[in-house]
Amino acid sequence: MNMLNLSENILRLRRERKITQEELADFAGVTKASVSKWESGGSLS
Repeated sequence: MNMLNLSENILRLRRERKITQEELADFAGVTKASVSKWESGGSLS
């Protein structure tokens, strides 16, 4: 069974859509630091 790799998916999809971490953060209502942590696998909350 394939493991879901959320951090890689977030990064890949953000890059495919050509948006910045800041733009994603604004859309999600979180800080840019949160998006950075999501993409590095440091935090998923």
